[in-house]
Amino acid sequence: MAAAVTRRVGLHVEATNGGADDESRRNSSAADHSPVAKRINDAAANAKRNDVWVAAQEGEMPAAAGNSSQPPLLFRTMKVKGSILHPYRFVILLRLVAIVAFFIWRIRNRNRDGVWLWAMSMVGDVWFGFSWVLNQLPKLNPIKRVPDLAAIRDQYEQPSASGGESNNKLPGIDVFVTTVDPVDEPILYTVNSVLSILATDYPVEKYACYLSDDGGTLVHYEAMLEVASFARLWAPFCRKHSVEPRAPESYFGVKRRQPYTGSVQGEFTSDHRRMRREYEEFKVRIDSLFSTVCQRSQAYNRKHAKDDEAGMVMKATWMADGTQWPGTWIEQAENHRKGHHAGIVKVVLNHPGHKPELGSPASIDNPFDFSNTDTRLPMLVYMSREKRTGYNHQKKAGAMNAMLRVSALLSNAPFLINFDCDHYVNNSQAFRASMCFMLDPRDGRNTAFVQFPQRFDGVDPTDRYANHNRVFFDGTMLSLNGLQGPSYLGTGTMFRRAALYGMEPPRWRTTGSVKVIDDDDDHKGKEYGRSTLFRNAVLDDAANQERSITPVFLDDDETTTISSEVASLMTCAYEDGTTWGRDVGWVYNIATEDVVTGFRMHRQGWRSMYCSVEPAAFRGTAPINLTERLLQVLRWSGGSLEMFFSHSNAFLAGARMHPLQRVAYLNMSTYPVVTVFILAYNLFPLMWLVSERYYIQRPFGTYVLYLVATIAMIHVIGMFEVRWAGITLLDWCRNEQFYMIGATGVYPTAVLYMALKLVTGKSIHFRLTSKQTEACSGGDKFADLYVVRWVPLLVPTIAVLAVNVAAVGVAVGKAATWGLLTQQAQHALLGMVFNVWILVLLYPFALGVMGRWGKRPAILFGVLVMAIGAVAVVYISFRATYYPTGWSEMETTSALGKAESFF
Repeated sequence: MAAAVTRRVGLHVEATNGGADDESRRNSSAADHSPVAKRINDAAANAKRNDVWVAAQEGEMPAAAGNSSQPPLLFRTMKVKGSILHPYRFVILLRLVAIVAFFIWRIRNRNRDGVWLWAMSMVGDVWFGFSWVLNQLPKLNPIKRVPDLAAIRDQYEQPSASGGESNNKLPGIDVFVTTVDPVDEPILYTVNSVLSILATDYPVEKYACYLSDDGGTLVHYEAMLEVASFARLWAPFCRKHSVEPRAPESYFGVKRRQPYTGSVQGEFTSDHRRMRREYEEFKVRIDSLFSTVCQRSQAYNRKHAKDDEAGMVMKATWMADGTQWPGTWIEQAENHRKGHHAGIVKVVLNHPGHKPELGSPASIDNPFDFSNTDTRLPMLVYMSREKRTGYNHQKKAGAMNAMLRVSALLSNAPFLINFDCDHYVNNSQAFRASMCFMLDPRDGRNTAFVQFPQRFDGVDPTDRYANHNRVFFDGTMLSLNGLQGPSYLGTGTMFRRAALYGMEPPRWRTTGSVKVIDDDDDHKGKEYGRSTLFRNAVLDDAANQERSITPVFLDDDETTTISSEVASLMTCAYEDGTTWGRDVGWVYNIATEDVVTGFRMHRQGWRSMYCSVEPAAFRGTAPINLTERLLQVLRWSGGSLEMFFSHSNAFLAGARMHPLQRVAYLNMSTYPVVTVFILAYNLFPLMWLVSERYYIQRPFGTYVLYLVATIAMIHVIGMFEVRWAGITLLDWCRNEQFYMIGATGVYPTAVLYMALKLVTGKSIHFRLTSKQTEACSGGDKFADLYVVRWVPLLVPTIAVLAVNVAAVGVAVGKAATWGLLTQQAQHALLGMVFNVWILVLLYPFALGVMGRWGKRPAILFGVLVMAIGAVAVVYISFRATYYPTGWSEMETTSALGKAESFF
């Protein structure tokens, strides 16, 4: 086993406020953390003045024993104004009544001429109604919670009574970043993510950063060495000038600068120019890592080949110190290939001391004056777990669980935050904001995780493929916030470590019921594995969940022991015979391990909180290409169906889960099924294209009135949600469009995959979503938007598009044949409304498959008009050829049937 742990210095119990170098700076909230903190603290006041959200009545906290004062509340709760919420709920109730009346009417008026078609449409409508109820019921009580950063500073970051160093009582945080492939997940994203973490505004000695490289590539490790070097300039620069955001690629890419908020404006211009030059040189080094590693390895291999008389030296990958890389080699060999290599742990940056370390004044060798700036950096660890042939490594969930165990030995912070490698800290106060929920005296100890919304850079201005997904992040999540809490979304989430260990929340514990406080070694071994040091760390977490980071004190004799224990925790066999992946850690054997892991915590009785702040806490990169976006949605929808057919089914949740929270999870795990019926409805025009007459429901007029009423109420409800969620009409329209795109191709494919899994028993494999690379290399920012990657997943939606274009053409042809003023023509045009509506919803998809021609939407309209016109001409010619004289009774009686066929 190849594992290396660098010797680190232990941390004293006392801790100071990271980045504070004088008393006045510590005491001045205006200079503490720039206007970012002020904007967050003003959010509650802004919300009170808002015409949508009002302050909710806060519960009174009992005073602690022997203390008459009440503990301060660390966040404020906002609710939707009654003038908006009550009409919103009324329309929901009204639509529910309308749906019931609609079904009763349909049953009383069965279509006996086409019972099979009527029955099929009835099943589809019943499922539509059921899925709508599942989606709507959890949205009855949206709640917004606003962190109070001033309160948490007053409570946890007060200076000592003697006027000395700050007595900082904020708990420790371990930050997890995961990556797999430096090509599909460009390495520049990863280094920016880590740099933003190292420079965030949180006490430096209170948090550590872990990068999990599941590919085991030397490029990622050497990138971390470059990050550690550059961060010694970048982090002090951010602290000195209160820079936002603190990912350099995003910071230097901002066109419009915010007003300067640092303390030395006179030095900012020159420091900014120098730092930009340093960053450009840093990027050159990062971009050249692939070639650097290859050239170095070739040189070492040639040297060792000359030394070996037999010339049998393996072509290894070499580190800069002249040792072979224990992970994946460039030219892969046994024990060094992708998916088969040893575990690696390397501490890139040691844990810092507890006292601020001021930098040096400007000099010839160092143009930056950091003499009044703390230059410490938090702990940075690179790791890659062991991979062996024949083991199911459980993808991201397995990597996260390995990080959870390793971090317990190296820092063991009571809280942790996880990021995907393409996400970065956009708001340096985000860590403090999440702590407002974890430490709040009302229900903080029962909060398992705090979920932040996902915000994205690089999305085209029109958000063609609904990448922002604001309807979900700002609508659905705020609704769940009023229940037991939002679901876990995979990134940008702060966890309580105890909840990940499978412990029960305090409010559900009884004396002796906490399973981790158990002296039975055999029982604990079955739960957490056989590592004694790790089990002791679990016990520490159960005893004190608000402690600081507790790094291991190492001496020469203990270094080998710790190194051996860490290596053991990363082995493939460590989890054998344990409950890892089910009751402990992230959940295995499912594509959506994030949602299911959050579900397990909610099932145990934990709460979660949703925290949306401005500026956004974290930002990431969305898959801008249509195919990659569809593959991403396929993975989510397939994983949702897997959840329904697993032990994480919402029906099995137990009594601790809020009833409407259960409904929300049931909706999350069944929503792809309804799209099978949507796909069928979209293809129904095929029937009347080949047959002039068929019926779904009669009388036709009443049927249309019911449809118009129920559909109109959906849009009224949507407008209420647009208002209280604070989203734009474009966001709502894009959401509707991409739902139809998914419903015609992606979701039915997910249903098919799930059916095959149930029959064959084989797991579903979903490909890793690739991120755009053109922006990283300085090319066209939206170049990938116009790239067409053809996959079978596109075929169903293309078929729906073609069928509905043909349907419009036939309708126009019939109207032209009968005469525009006839009743038959009016029925044909009325039926055409359904087809035009489908085409409008599929408009972004049509632009996507056009490739670079999609840059000019006018071309699409021209193509559609020509296609519709061509179908209409063909239809008119066909009728003129086969029915050259007059019109029989068949044409008259079939007109109504054609109009009915669309519904």
